Amino acid sequence: MNLPHVAIVGATGAVGVEMLLCLEQRNFPLGKLKLLASVRSAGKRLKFRGGDVVVEELTHDSFAGVDIALFSAGGGISKEFAPSAAAAGAVVIDNSSAFRMEADVPLVVPEINPSAANNHPRNIIANPNCTTIIALMALAPLHAAFGLRSIIASSYQAVSGSGAQGIIELEEQVKAITTGQPFTPRVYPRQIAFNVIPQVDAFTDNGYTKEELKMLHEGRKILGLPELRVSCTCVRVPVYRSHSVSITAQFERPVNSDAARAAFVGKPGIQVVDDPANRIFPVPLDTTGKDDCLVGRIRKNLVLDNALDLWVVGDQVRKGAALNAVQIAELL
Repeated sequence: MNLPHVAIVGATGAVGVEMLLCLEQRNFPLGKLKLLASVRSAGKRLKFRGGDVVVEELTHDSFAGVDIALFSAGGGISKEFAPSAAAAGAVVIDNSSAFRMEADVPLVVPEINPSAANNHPRNIIANPNCTTIIALMALAPLHAAFGLRSIIASSYQAVSGSGAQGIIELEEQVKAITTGQPFTPRVYPRQIAFNVIPQVDAFTDNGYTKEELKMLHEGRKILGLPELRVSCTCVRVPVYRSHSVSITAQFERPVNSDAARAAFVGKPGIQVVDDPANRIFPVPLDTTGKDDCLVGRIRKNLVLDNALDLWVVGDQVRKGAALNAVQIAELL
């Protein structure tokens, strides 16, 4: 068998580095590996399988002989360079929002809709938004068992979702506050240290942010539920890594907490951590650097019929981005 030639675009960024780590940890069957980034990062060396790989400058001619191109360098870079990679014969797995809602581009979570990856007429497959992935990892098994009708959710999103600058800003503000020094927020519109900010991404005309609408539109596409009703509030919290989502989900058929827990048995990528009497429930630190999402606080909603409340946590850099892309590559 000819082993695939894989390229990572945005290799020096947080998700690109995590993609490289996933390829190594999962023993992905590589023939060749090419690391691509901006001219500023060209020449850097990244460790992989005991050796060094030199980062090359990304150009439109970078994809000759590449079979799979993992993109994580932002929507603008994807729109400019993904067509070149696809035209050269590579299948692009894109982590940005550039192609997610295009009808001829599959939007894939391998544990949920793996067969969608088989049909990629443009040689492009999209990775969903990180919060959408984490929420649907918990909701998909429940949908299969009880028929999902609606979602009301609030997300609690780590500062690493804004990249390295989000982490730096949180650290600088904590230091400034604890030492009595002044500071001016740069990454976020308000102070993030010891605070929460109910805005992730830009607002749209209907009062929702773009991030909040991703769960609506992407959830419908991934689950094949064009009429799914979703209302979401996305909140930035002073946590380094791993997103949490509080979900109220209403179903077509009757459901209770015991039946819900049973629906998760044997499902890949999701673990039940739910013993609140002993203070056992998922928190962000439990999933940081881990593959699986965790679900807990499963209980019957007291307002809506056939509804559950639950709490799901996952590492947005790993399962919410890098790991999901590598799993799609494994499907290919």
